[in-house]
Amino acid sequence: MKSIIRTALLAGLAVLSFSLSAAQADEALPASRLDQVIKAGKLRICMTGDYKPFTYYRPDQTFEGMDVELGQSLAKSLGVEAQFVKTTWSNLMNDFVAQCDIAMGGISITLDRARKAAFSEPVMVDGKAPIIRCADKDKFRNFDMIDQPGTRAIVNPGGTNERFAKARYKNATLTLHPDNVTIFQQIVDGKADVMVTDASETRWQSKLHPELCPVQPDQPLQFAEKAYLLPRGDVAFKAYVDTWLHLAKATGEYQRIFDKWLK
Repeated sequence: MKSIIRTALLAGLAVLSFSLSAAQADEALPASRLDQVIKAGKLRICMTGDYKPFTYYRPDQTFEGMDVELGQSLAKSLGVEAQFVKTTWSNLMNDFVAQCDIAMGGISITLDRARKAAFSEPVMVDGKAPIIRCADKDKFRNFDMIDQPGTRAIVNPGGTNERFAKARYKNATLTLHPDNVTIFQQIVDGKADVMVTDASETRWQSKLHPELCPVQPDQPLQFAEKAYLLPRGDVAFKAYVDTWLHLAKATGEYQRIFDKWLK
């Protein structure tokens, strides 16, 4: 009998010790945005809403686009609601840090952004390319022919397009246009000659505006990758987002959404 009691006590102590160790291990885990998102029941997603086909803010105050659908997929995988927060390229980083858990919508990986935030694994490679009126395709066959006196270049402020334009244009006249949604109409209407933006956007805009043609989109002017902005230093949250993205690509979900918006 004493042997049985002793065995039971030892077993009980072992279970208690394991439970305490597990509890201590949980307490030792660093706080993560992952846990905060699940607890809050919502994933706050910053996006500009002015960058088709990745994100567009509709007149009815809802978002649509490739990264809108992917953001909803990420939120669903977490069992939470996707809550979209409108920002601008100029205020993207400040709004992301202050208000959001992740930022999506055609965001390019840059060292400036990497100083303040982390990035997910890249979602696509996408360098810069010009877009012009198709009537000018013989006049503007490459960037050297574009960057000449008398060429009216236009660009939206606050993002990688502006940085590229100010660094690369030497002879063309550069004008800032504050609205990335209407900027391509400026070229159609003859108020500007060219804009350099991501090659994916030049392809999309040429579908929306048959008068516009990309210039060598398969040979971009520089290397760039797109990814999602994440809180700096949050290893657990980044690991989750990267795992979700990997599975979305492996199962075909990512390609299905990509094909819907970019093909």
